[in-house]
Amino acid sequence: MPRSLPNIIVTGTPGVGKTTHCEVLAERTGLKHLSINQIVKDRECHEGWDEEYQSWIVDEDKLLDAIEDEVKQGGNIIDWHACDLFPKSWIDLVVVLRVDSSTLYDRLTARKYSEKKLQENLDSEIMEVLLQEARDSYDEEIVVELTSNTSDEMDSNIDRIEAWLKQWKEDNRPEDT
Repeated sequence: MPRSLPNIIVTGTPGVGKTTHCEVLAERTGLKHLSINQIVKDRECHEGWDEEYQSWIVDEDKLLDAIEDEVKQGGNIIDWHACDLFPKSWIDLVVVLRVDSSTLYDRLTARKYSEKKLQENLDSEIMEVLLQEARDSYDEEIVVELTSNTSDEMDSNIDRIEAWLKQWKEDNRPEDT
């Protein structure tokens, strides 16, 4: 049975504004914000803590099993720094947020990222790693790259995603019988 609401991934390097985008979108659209970092922690979808990176070591199989039922129902905004592990059949839109290097540097420094973690994330952003991952994993027409340097850009991004959602609902309305 087709979903009555779409699933959207909001992805990008740490510090691009994923969680803020997702929280505002969830509030404005009624879609459910699935914070993968929180799910990994709360539902124990990990293999322990990585001291060097100060993050959980994600067990992707456990994670997918933990969210499969709710994602298959639709109506979710998936918030994570990766997207390629989610099956194509689950996803209707992939939003890759991007920021310029100096903005990202300031945001990650404010989060007190270690020098190594900071540099790896800056390199990932500069090399467009997550954008390429999204393009490699999903059909080109559902991958959208949006810039998130300012609050005005964020507002514009949210408006665009809301417009997409409205159109998706129109296009996927159950047939009148």
